[in-house]
Amino acid sequence: MTPAEQSQKAAEICRLAPVVPVLVIDDLSHAKPLAKALVAGGLPALEVTLRTPVALEAIRAMAEVPGGVVGAGTLLTPADVKAAKAAGARFGVSPGATDRIIAACEDEGLPLLPGAATASEIMALLEKGYTVQKFFPAEQAGGAAYLKSIGSPIPQVKFCPTGGISLKIAPDYLGLKNILCVGGSWVAPKEAMAKGDWAAITRLAREASALPRNL
Repeated sequence: MTPAEQSQKAAEICRLAPVVPVLVIDDLSHAKPLAKALVAGGLPALEVTLRTPVALEAIRAMAEVPGGVVGAGTLLTPADVKAAKAAGARFGVSPGATDRIIAACEDEGLPLLPGAATASEIMALLEKGYTVQKFFPAEQAGGAAYLKSIGSPIPQVKFCPTGGISLKIAPDYLGLKNILCVGGSWVAPKEAMAKGDWAAITRLAREASALPRNL
């Protein structure tokens, strides 16, 4: 799968909803009900970060939930890519991008949302064929104002910004022409997960899925 083909698929996934939940799952028993709650609220694209021992098993469990499109975040090595694909991930997200990660995604046929934070990084990925990229860490790297500025000289690239984005500021990003969606963790608060309050998560997801965007 070439970078251009990966970006085409990534764009389709990003257009499913205004928000892609960024999920850190510590308890495997939370995986399925969490996915069901988010999908019920209108957020089908789910990024499970590979930051916990149960992350891969969580991806495997969530991949069984009807209507969900589960991906793996925090891809750092080719081994991560291979393991994520084997677990059932349908897309991958990396905080940055290296030649080895890119090659692994090509080999495994896993659509990658590669991370970039500077004009040079964005241009380097565009040269390889990535027209859909992750902007990370969004708020710390310049926020919506930066992405608005970068859209003038590099209009070919669309973004999914993540990092420090909340419900309050999400509209600042979603109103831009070069933003397909945003990534955020606010839709799955740890407190609600710990209590098993899946109804609360569905409400948050429904609120997020109703956010307008300039597509």
